[in-house]
Amino acid sequence: MACAIRCSRGQKICCGVTAIVVILLLVTSVILFLTVLKPKNPIIIIQPVKLERFDSAVSFPDLEFELNLTLGVVATVKNPNHASFTYQNSTATLSYRGNLVGEAPVNGDTVPDHGELNVSTPLVVHLADKLLNGGNIVQDFNNGVVNFISATTLQGRVKILKIFKKKATSFSTCHIYVFTKNQTIYSTCQNKVEF
Repeated sequence: MACAIRCSRGQKICCGVTAIVVILLLVTSVILFLTVLKPKNPIIIIQPVKLERFDSAVSFPDLEFELNLTLGVVATVKNPNHASFTYQNSTATLSYRGNLVGEAPVNGDTVPDHGELNVSTPLVVHLADKLLNGGNIVQDFNNGVVNFISATTLQGRVKILKIFKKKATSFSTCHIYVFTKNQTIYSTCQNKVEF
């Protein structure tokens, strides 16, 4: 008596073709995720800053000096990824020679995939007497360039192909050079995303 389970030649070919197609789909998916869909760091460009408020005060008899500035900051965030990024409210900090001199609120929003978003916020800068006298800001001002460092951490979610959601954190550090002689600003930013 012959075996009850026998595969015909057509069934063997069908199983072989199906296995090859499944393997090709898996290889194609892996290549797509490692190349095209690989997360890239966002690009942050700080637009020209405008002075919104300027206050200075001298207190007597201690002769303490205080300088407060409010700057209108607009940063353009470009997202080169195939995934949108929705982030929560955060705070950007500004420091001068390691001392915190300003903070700016960053309201939560969504940066679309392959899109850009303009983020505008007021940046309040407090330069107290200890920085003006103890620091080198007067010397830097007279030399023509004052260097600030801005740091921002945005926590949120990435939505890939509008299906998959994954937690992500974006770190941005910008070196902001204020050229006092011609009153221009130049900035360079380093950005990193962790999943």
